Amino acid sequence: MTQNWGMTIPFYDRSLSTSQDLVAELPALGYTDAWSAEVNGTDGFVPLAMAAQWAPGLRLGSAIVPVSTRGPGLLAMSAATLADLAPGRFVLGIGASSPAIVERWNAGTFAKPYARTRDTLRFLKKALAGEKVSERYETFEIKGFKLERAPSTPPRIVLAALRPRMLRLAAEEADGAITNWLAPRDVRKVRAELGPDTELIARLFVCVDEDAERVRQTARWMLASYLTVPVYAAFHDWLGRGAVLRPMQEAWAAGDRQAALKAIPDELVDDLVVHGDAATCRARIREYVANGLDTPVLAPIPGGDVPIDQAVRDLAPRAGA
Repeated sequence: MTQNWGMTIPFYDRSLSTSQDLVAELPALGYTDAWSAEVNGTDGFVPLAMAAQWAPGLRLGSAIVPVSTRGPGLLAMSAATLADLAPGRFVLGIGASSPAIVERWNAGTFAKPYARTRDTLRFLKKALAGEKVSERYETFEIKGFKLERAPSTPPRIVLAALRPRMLRLAAEEADGAITNWLAPRDVRKVRAELGPDTELIARLFVCVDEDAERVRQTARWMLASYLTVPVYAAFHDWLGRGAVLRPMQEAWAAGDRQAALKAIPDELVDDLVVHGDAATCRARIREYVANGLDTPVLAPIPGGDVPIDQAVRDLAPRAGA
């Protein structure tokens, strides 16, 4: 597979409305992809719609939009719109998300996450191909949905997948898998479940900063907020970090945030967050690729002396050429 090199948009230090110039610069820097996210900032589709106009050469992907915060038909309409704006260049990333996002923030129901993701994938494949869908799935029923204008080139669909069952679904029925918060050596275990021929995408958090302790202080908050979420806790238990993470998770559950942060070893931060000078970071990213990652999606985080726009330029594949 041709090596991809992606960037997360919008950037941590600026709004979407002030991102145009830097997004437009990405192709000249050697970036092949721009991937959005959807948590509690921008939604997953609008940044990609803007990037389709600002940087017409980029592949555009959502990593990810949840399957339980929108109805299946609305997901199909949004995906069809992006596929029309960027024919052959849009990748729809979907996933189960988490109870906090689905239930606490969006008043939805987080139930049967694997089945809901599988059912949504199966519905979207038919709907985006222009079929009229009337079908009872395990987690919902569709009665007579048909896109008014199906995309001439249906988008590829990739799944957020952290453990074997979802990874196998991604390999068998989707076009790829998206993972998150892993070390280079973890890629081999994920790849073993996914198989050799399915695209593997991962968002990598990167801080261009040579002050390791400063990076670790920032990164511990990020790690604690993610690795206490049940799906990520289970993912890292599967990867073999259950015992290492247990003191942090227990302190967090008890409400002692400071004790939780102190319980995160330096080695864990260094495993899961790419940091150092730009050359060190680029080399670390290539370790992920060497272990089987097809598409690294960089997410430069603030905290060091290097501003985000400079980090984007310094981390580009052509920067080290």
